[in-house]
Amino acid sequence: MNKTYKARIENVIRYIEANLDARLTLTDIAEISHFSPYHFHRIFSGIMGETLNDFMSRRRLERAVNQLIFKPDLPITQIALASGFSSSANFSKAVKLHFGYSPSELRNPDKVQDSKIGKLFSKYGKEFQPSDLYPSRITTDVMNQTELKDTTMKIEVRDLERKSVCTLASPKGYEPDGIYAAWDKLITWADNHGIKPQDQQRFALAFDNPTVTPLDKCRYTASIVVDEGVTVNPPFELAEIPNGKYAVLYYKGPVEETINAQLSIYSDWLPDSGFEPDNYPLMERYLNDAREDGYVEMEIFVKLKEI
Repeated sequence: MNKTYKARIENVIRYIEANLDARLTLTDIAEISHFSPYHFHRIFSGIMGETLNDFMSRRRLERAVNQLIFKPDLPITQIALASGFSSSANFSKAVKLHFGYSPSELRNPDKVQDSKIGKLFSKYGKEFQPSDLYPSRITTDVMNQTELKDTTMKIEVRDLERKSVCTLASPKGYEPDGIYAAWDKLITWADNHGIKPQDQQRFALAFDNPTVTPLDKCRYTASIVVDEGVTVNPPFELAEIPNGKYAVLYYKGPVEETINAQLSIYSDWLPDSGFEPDNYPLMERYLNDAREDGYVEMEIFVKLKEI
């Protein structure tokens, strides 16, 4: 992919994410990209694999559903208006059309009787059940296997200093082959720049919730801590992990169960913590190589701010 095109589209994504509650026009967004409005739509669709309108609609709904689940005290109408919808009725219709379930059904999956097939499956091929959003619904066997009851009790609030990192995005979202391809390239880059594999501090930024976002649409960035002033050339990028307070959960277990550990921070710990998530993606620090060991050992970080 042309590096200039990729950088311009990434600027557009950041702009949209910061303004999901606003009325964004094609002209406004095309101006951010520095592409002509006549061609921007085709360029965006070609690179992202979905139209601009589909992307913005999906991201608004995904953010809104995360708020429905993790902020149960917020009225549905308030979430609807904050997500850019003109009314709760329009919001409910859009949620039902996309997910196959209404907002009230997502908040009360025990009352779900039936549902229509939403766009999430018909357009993206993603199976979706409201119960998947709630880690408390994990079966006893899975809980015992992954020891999540113990890990959720090991959350600590930690002050983290700012870190410079060299990053590389997964080309296929959360798809395992995309993630491993990004890590292989980044680990090799670090080794070639004097950071031996055993000395590498490896962090990943996980921007999306895979229970509501198709895996290939989830954004995942591999990162390795580097010294200040290091030179980084494309396709790698220089970024930083901001300083601040983070909730940190130690997890060791099957890779496929990490989502349950992540969600437990939001559903079980945050409500009574005195904090809320800051505007920064969930972060993972890897302590082993899952491909060699057959399990993952890591720390899960959620950046915090006081309520």
